Amino acid sequence: MPRRSHSASPSPRSPKRAKLDHLTKEDFKNGVFLAPMVRSGALPTRLFALKYGATLVWGPEMVDRAILHAKREVDPVTGVISYNGVSRAMFTTHPIEKPYLIYQIGSANPDLAVQAAKTVMQDISGVDLNCGCPKPFSTSGGMGAALLTNPDLLCSILTALRREMPPEITVTAKIRLLPSQEDTLKLVERIVNTGISALTVHCRTRNMREKDAATIDRLREIVEFVERMGKGIAVIENGDCLSWEDAKRVREVTGAHSVMIARGAEANPSCFSSTPLKDVEKTLVPAYLRLSKYLDNNWGLTKFCVNQFKGVKITVKKADSTALKQSLSQSKGFDGLESIVTSWTGEEEMHEIVKAIETRSPKDHRMIMPSPGVTESIATQAEEEDESFITPEGTQNPEPPNSGAPFLPNDFDRFPASTPNDGALTPTPTAGGVSLAVM
Repeated sequence: MPRRSHSASPSPRSPKRAKLDHLTKEDFKNGVFLAPMVRSGALPTRLFALKYGATLVWGPEMVDRAILHAKREVDPVTGVISYNGVSRAMFTTHPIEKPYLIYQIGSANPDLAVQAAKTVMQDISGVDLNCGCPKPFSTSGGMGAALLTNPDLLCSILTALRREMPPEITVTAKIRLLPSQEDTLKLVERIVNTGISALTVHCRTRNMREKDAATIDRLREIVEFVERMGKGIAVIENGDCLSWEDAKRVREVTGAHSVMIARGAEANPSCFSSTPLKDVEKTLVPAYLRLSKYLDNNWGLTKFCVNQFKGVKITVKKADSTALKQSLSQSKGFDGLESIVTSWTGEEEMHEIVKAIETRSPKDHRMIMPSPGVTESIATQAEEEDESFITPEGTQNPEPPNSGAPFLPNDFDRFPASTPNDGALTPTPTAGGVSLAVM
C-alpha cells in the first residue's frame, strides 16, 4: 500500500494540543505496562493497549544509528508522525500517546544514544535503554544483553542520556538477570546510581528463552535492595505475566512496583483490562484492521500482528478462525478484506480510542497492592506545568546527522506472517531479514 503524502509540519487543521504533564518516578509505580516488542509493538497495538488500560507503553527497540537517518513527517489527515526511511516508516507515533510513550533504544555508544534520543524527543515522554536482547543482532554490536557484562559502558550510556536529555524526558533501563544474584545486585546498584527513573527486570538470564519459566522468585530481593537505596526508583517485573489479573499474582510474589506484559499483549492488546475482549476474531481483528488502514500502517506489519491474536472463544468456531487466517494469508493488502471488516470506518475507531484515553487517563489506571515491599501511595499533587515541557506548535527537529547506518530491508513484506503459538519469540530485524528474539 503506497504511503500517503505527508506534511513536513503539523497540519493547520489539527486541534490545539493540550499541555502535557511530564512523567515522574511515581508514574512508573502501581502500573501495568506494554513491553517493547519489535513488530508486535506497532502503533495500532499501542493505541489499543492504551484504550484498554495500559498505564504506559514501550515502543519497539530502535537501533541508535538507524533512526538518525529518518525524516520526520506528519500526516495532515490522521496526525500520525512518521520517522521515514528510504521506502517506509521506521517508527510511527501519534500525539495522543505521547504522555504514555517510552522510546526504547538499542545502543553501545553514549554519543549515538543521545543523538537518537534527541531526534525523537519531541514526540515521546521517556527513553529506555535495551540491556536485555540476547540475539546476535544486538550482542554482536555490543548492544542489548552484551551490556550486562560491560557495566562501565552500560552506565556511561545511561549517565549520558540523563545528563543530555531535558529533565521532562525520563531515562530508564531494561535488563535481564545475571546467573549470580550477587552479580545482579551489584549491577542494579550501579544502574540505579546513574539517575534513572525506573528499572525493568526481565526475570530470565541471557541464555534463557520463552520456553523457560521466568525466575520471578529472584525479583523480591532486588526490589527490596533498590528500596533500601532510598532513591524512589520503581522496579518493574517482566516475564510470564499475561494479563491484568495475572499481574496481581506477579506483584504478590515479587513485590515489584509494576508489571510489564509482552506475550499476553501480543496475543490480545485488551489484556490490560480486567475484562479483556473475547472472540477476538470478531471483536478485535476487524477493529484492528480498520484502524491500521486509517493510520496507513504497513500492511506486512499489520498482517503479522493480526496473526498473533488469540483468546477465549465463546461464539467463534474453529472453522471461523481457519477462514479468517486463510483470508489474511491470501491478501496482499487491505483491499479485499471487506468480508472481515464490513466497512472501513477506521476514523471512528480512532475517535473511540482518543475518547477512551481522554476520558480516563491511562496513568490513572493503577493497581494498588497492599503487599509488603510495594509502595501504596501515589503522588496526587499536580506539579506546576512548565511551558518548557511543551513542544511548540510548528517546530521540527533539526536534520539529524548522517551516520551511514543501513535502513530496514526494502522487501519487509516478503516475510510470512507466523501462526501464533505459546512459544513464539519476538522477531528482531537482522542484516538479512528478521530473526526471533526475546526482549
